[in-house]
Amino acid sequence: MKRIFLLFIAMLSSVVYPQTEVISGADLLLSEKYDLIKGKNIGLIVNHSSLLSNGKHLVDSLYERKDLSIIAIFGPEHGFRGDTTGAIENSRDTKTGIPIFSLYGKTYKPTKEMLKGIDVLIFDIQDVGARFYTYISTLGFAMESAAENNIPIIVLDRPNPIAGLYVDGPITDDSLKSFVAFAPILITHGMTVGELAKMYNEQGWLKNKVKVNLTVIEMKGWKRNLWYDETNLKWIKPSPNMPTISTAIVYPGTCLFEGTNVSEGRGTEKPFEFIGAPWFDSKKIINELNKQKFNGVAFEEVSFTPEWYKFNSRPPKFHKEKCNGIFIKVLDRDSFESVKVGIALVWAIKKIHPEKFEWRKETFDRLAGTHDIRLQIDKGEDLQVIFSKWKDGLDKFKKVREKFLLY
Repeated sequence: MKRIFLLFIAMLSSVVYPQTEVISGADLLLSEKYDLIKGKNIGLIVNHSSLLSNGKHLVDSLYERKDLSIIAIFGPEHGFRGDTTGAIENSRDTKTGIPIFSLYGKTYKPTKEMLKGIDVLIFDIQDVGARFYTYISTLGFAMESAAENNIPIIVLDRPNPIAGLYVDGPITDDSLKSFVAFAPILITHGMTVGELAKMYNEQGWLKNKVKVNLTVIEMKGWKRNLWYDETNLKWIKPSPNMPTISTAIVYPGTCLFEGTNVSEGRGTEKPFEFIGAPWFDSKKIINELNKQKFNGVAFEEVSFTPEWYKFNSRPPKFHKEKCNGIFIKVLDRDSFESVKVGIALVWAIKKIHPEKFEWRKETFDRLAGTHDIRLQIDKGEDLQVIFSKWKDGLDKFKKVREKFLLY
């Protein structure tokens, strides 16, 4: 009887979602839109996520073609192979010998010299749907550089893994524009990279309001309500600390802990799903959170000891220290509001541990896109007052966003 019960619990915890066939922009470039690049000298802004449906990397597939030439590869944060953190150096691809220029570290924007001899730039990187995930900043800087050097750019669209319906958070203040906030968008924008590219271009958000000759190759089959695991596409972790779709779902809220002295779960089996510190009173914090009655989520006590994984450039917070923590367990992802829950966690921890909790002010404000949230939490403002502060900006953004939705 006990075995049957355990089997039933295991079945409940491993939901299999129905699949919809989605064809990525990368596959469609080769099958239907190849004339756009045939005979051209191309540059590729890609990483390990730039795979075709047959499992082959876009660079390898194009390298085999005899009717075009790959002049350069441009690697974003975490590198062309997506296996590191910290600054990335220029190098050459060991397989093809093609030069790889780093767009993370000393240079965020392709220079004129890097673009020499390129007829068209191609962008194909899997995003996760949060404003501070830096691949969409790399996209913006690449578009600027392409416009300034009269080079067209093709964006190969891929799904927003956390679907395209949830839109939330404050709009970035102009004073806080940075590599984690390229444009005045929300923390969860609910858009694909192709849609964002069109928005950057048409809203005048590129430097000096330049416009690039932009082509977006849209996906086939993707709908706004689809989560990544409801497509037929294989999940390739977009960065070392983004191992699963579950990570991506909570990330827009819990990434804010990078701007505090609380562990965001790096160095554990569930980064961004676990948060904690050695001094946590998890039970009291959870009791405070449960009073807020959030939809689609449960908060569970957990303990963890962060380890230093080889792909991280530095040890995580509380390396090898046992942390009391909280597991953010999403029960219904369609109703779960990651941004509000993340801010509520910060608010509750500061309330329960005012003497232990510390801000990393510049980092937190850059991630939040505003000084307001930190200042309101310090004042002891009610959570609903904090959330209401960004409502007008949210409503305005939604109206503008509608013009650029492709699906």
